[in-house]
Amino acid sequence: MSPRPTLLLCAIAALVPAALRAAATSFTPPPVPYTGTPAAKAALAAVPPPAPGEVVVDFENAEIGKPMPSWEEKGVKFRLYGPLQRTPAAVPRIEFFPHIATDHKGILNAMSNDQGVPLEMALPGAGASSVTLVLWGSTGCPVYVEAYDKDGKLVDSKSVASVPGRKAPEDAVPFLTVTLKAAAITHVYLSGPRNGEFLAADELRFAPLPATAQPPPPAAAK
Repeated sequence: MSPRPTLLLCAIAALVPAALRAAATSFTPPPVPYTGTPAAKAALAAVPPPAPGEVVVDFENAEIGKPMPSWEEKGVKFRLYGPLQRTPAAVPRIEFFPHIATDHKGILNAMSNDQGVPLEMALPGAGASSVTLVLWGSTGCPVYVEAYDKDGKLVDSKSVASVPGRKAPEDAVPFLTVTLKAAAITHVYLSGPRNGEFLAADELRFAPLPATAQPPPPAAAK
C-alpha cells in the first residue's frame, strides 16, 4: 500500500521576503557574510546534537538552486510525492536553498505553484525507530510531518502552526527540530507551505533498524 499523506489546512497569514522565496532558482548572496556571527552561532546552538547511532543527512554536497526530480544521500531517497495539483503537466522537482546565516543547505519543494505537494523521504533498509528533521522556513509557514510504515500505515505525526521567526532583523532565521518515533518508520512526508512560502529540511537524522535476520537455508537432503 502506498502511503498517502494528509495536507495541513491552516489560515495563518505569511509575510515572505521576495529574496527568500523558494520559487527562485537562483540566489544572490548577501553583501556581508553572516557565517560565524553571534546570530549564526546562536541559531546553531539551539539545535540539539544528533543522538548516538543516528545517521545524519545534511545535503552539504548539493548544488544550490538546481531543480531536480530526486536526490539520494546515505540511502535516503528524496522526491516530491506527486502528482502535482496545479501544474499536472510539469515534472515534480526538488531543489536546495541556502540558510544565509550558517551556509547550511536545505532541501525543499521547487514547484512555485505547487507548494502543497509533500516532500517524500524514503528510508533505506528496514527503516528507522526515530526520525528527526531540522527545519527552517519563511515567516508564518506551517509545518506538518508524517511517518508511515512499510504497509502504508500512519504511525506518527507532528504539526506546528508556524515556524519560529526572527525577533530582530539582525537575527538568523531560527531552526525548528521535529522528531517522530515508531516501531518501524519507512517513509516520512514533509508538507505545510502554501504558494509564496517555503519550508526547508536542513538535516534528516534517523536511528536505523537492524536488517531483518534471514532464516538459514534448508539442509540439503541426503
